Amino acid sequence: MQEDFLHYVWKHKAFSSTSLKTESGESIVILKLGEHNHNSGPDFFNAQLNIDGQLWAGNVEIHIKSSDWYVHNHEKDKAYDNVILHVVWEHDTEVFRSNNTVIPTLELKQFVDANLISNYKTLLQSKSWINCETHYPEVDDFILNNWIERLYIERLERKSNDILKLLKASKNDWEAVLFKMLLKNFGLKVNGEAFFSLANSVDYTIVRKLQNNILDLEALLFGQASLLEDDIQELYFLDLKERYQFLVQKFQLSNQGVLPLQFFRLRPPNFPTIRLSQFANLYTTEQQLFSKVLDLKTKDEFYELFSKGVSSFWMTHYTFSKQSKSFKKRITKSFIDLLLINTVIPLKFSYAKYLGNNINEEIFDLLSELKQENNSIVNKYMELKSIKKNALSSQGLLQLKQYYCDSNKCLQCAIGNSLIIKN
Repeated sequence: MQEDFLHYVWKHKAFSSTSLKTESGESIVILKLGEHNHNSGPDFFNAQLNIDGQLWAGNVEIHIKSSDWYVHNHEKDKAYDNVILHVVWEHDTEVFRSNNTVIPTLELKQFVDANLISNYKTLLQSKSWINCETHYPEVDDFILNNWIERLYIERLERKSNDILKLLKASKNDWEAVLFKMLLKNFGLKVNGEAFFSLANSVDYTIVRKLQNNILDLEALLFGQASLLEDDIQELYFLDLKERYQFLVQKFQLSNQGVLPLQFFRLRPPNFPTIRLSQFANLYTTEQQLFSKVLDLKTKDEFYELFSKGVSSFWMTHYTFSKQSKSFKKRITKSFIDLLLINTVIPLKFSYAKYLGNNINEEIFDLLSELKQENNSIVNKYMELKSIKKNALSSQGLLQLKQYYCDSNKCLQCAIGNSLIIKN
């Protein structure tokens, strides 16, 4: 037995409450269960109870055993003087307030259905990929779909907190925030952090000044990424190198904190050289990109916005030193989908939240247009029980696995709840 389960039982009133009595025989009528406290102090604040005809308002503390009160040294903490009911699984000792009055105790185990306990133990003792793997397919579609939507909003909230921190670090410049987030996600998993360190190494005011010339912007990006340090006798390379040396002097640039880029195990279209050229092309052809991102709503509009190629040199190269067959190397729709999921939508959500607006419906509509992400976690969930195959579902499932299944938070999960309370 765990306290989390007792918190769940009390919070959801998952027990027979018609004839509750304290250990001393006093009747208990619950008027208000109280507000669950996840910080220090009593477990439930502002409960209202009628105990043996007397109305009480105060806090409720929950333990496995009554004696845990003393194990946790609550008798020395004045924060617990307002506890009006001690809810325990097993009563093994009396508990007193600082004025020596006895705190009424409710032993809960006699009022909880055996099936609830059995379902809970079965769920938490599972050794499967997820605790509910065996029974996951049985979950009602309505419960599952609503929970996935809630999880996605929760995921957006987490990302929004990070974005607002980035906004503060960027001196409240939303264009700078978009620049940093977009560059990071152009690097995908392999080079994402390196691209982000590159973005943070340059003040966005410099980018604004160079946006009208793709060679200057490429020189800035390639130079800060330490890609212009080799001895290559190629006119384009030499031009970028000369431009970068000028920019270093003019803007007092430093790239000491920029992480090294990786080429190993990447397909050539994902080489950092190609992604940086595409990124530079995007920023030289689309001025005021943040405003445009806010205005667009459909995936086709974003496909048109982000469908950029590379500068002429990179049409016949993947690296500076080796020529290849000519190819425009435009950003693909599948790559743009990732930019929408990881950059555009979180940024639009954060900006709306910053202004006090709600654009959840717009976000859901856009995500529903995007294909389901293809990864091992999403695919495994879909094998267990197929749901709508779109980006909204896959993002919700990733949140479910990372923050609930992997942490055994079945009691805080709508899926786990539905399986625990089933008969």
